[in-house]
Amino acid sequence: MNIVLLEGLAVPQQTIEELAASLKEQGHTFTAWLDGKWDPETLIQRAKDADILMVANSPLPAQVVQACSRLKMISVAFTGVDHIPMEVCRQRGVLVCNCAGYSTTAVAELVFGLVLGLARRIPACDGAARHGGTKAGLVGFELAGKTFGIVGTGAIGLRVAVLARAFGCKVIAYSRTEKQEALELGVRYRSLEEVMAQSDIVSLHVPATAQTKGLISAEMIARMKPGALLINTARGPVVDSAALADALKAGRIAGAGIDVFETEPPIPEDHPLCSAPNTLLTPHVAFATEESMVLRANMVFENVQLYLNGTPRNVMA
Repeated sequence: MNIVLLEGLAVPQQTIEELAASLKEQGHTFTAWLDGKWDPETLIQRAKDADILMVANSPLPAQVVQACSRLKMISVAFTGVDHIPMEVCRQRGVLVCNCAGYSTTAVAELVFGLVLGLARRIPACDGAARHGGTKAGLVGFELAGKTFGIVGTGAIGLRVAVLARAFGCKVIAYSRTEKQEALELGVRYRSLEEVMAQSDIVSLHVPATAQTKGLISAEMIARMKPGALLINTARGPVVDSAALADALKAGRIAGAGIDVFETEPPIPEDHPLCSAPNTLLTPHVAFATEESMVLRANMVFENVQLYLNGTPRNVMA
């Protein structure tokens, strides 16, 4: 098989070479392109003879898949696959496997970084300390005793629930499917409307699909408590950013921590959330820790090996 890695995996090149060694020993060809070039013409030239492609989170153009006549499998070093032309892959019979679970801990921990940053007003406190200020106007609130709402109780949502309980929060959740693990943690399922209205903190953990696009609409945001926080480390299109910015500017909710946007960063300076008060914005880093990147690299190569063994896992299409 001709196996082509089209982009870096945020690990040292030596790590990639070590992971690829067993594939080469089995007689497969492996090529890694780590220079960051991502224009369609270059990608087509590099991928056209591949049997297996390995990509991370850069959007893969449909014309690249269409140009690969031998392509059988794509191993995606990411959890979401909304950046992959899934319909084209289905039509062509190309198997797509993701790396579900590699970033569960990383994302869940950033959720609480954003929550604590907002609840204790840490960026403003830092500015005050550096410029002769005091705590005046910077008194925050504790998480203990608060109602923590989770939208989506997959692996990351469940991990967030564990951490929320550790902080002493009451946890409620909305999800298409109720999980026994969540119930055993003391999570109580509610409707989306109830989660939005009853929570002091709402954290989103759903994929980007036709059903979830705009899920957190102006109507849903309007249901939130005036003192509530909204955290989005899931996917940007899940939230109506303009409606969220309007609510923040009007003081209808207390704050928002946002790691994902409608497009991958860099986001435009005129994005509505850039001028919204009481926000913490991060450039899609929730998944990115040293530990998660190593785990992800291992998983994306394991996915290829399992496919070659005839036992594919994490199959998305």
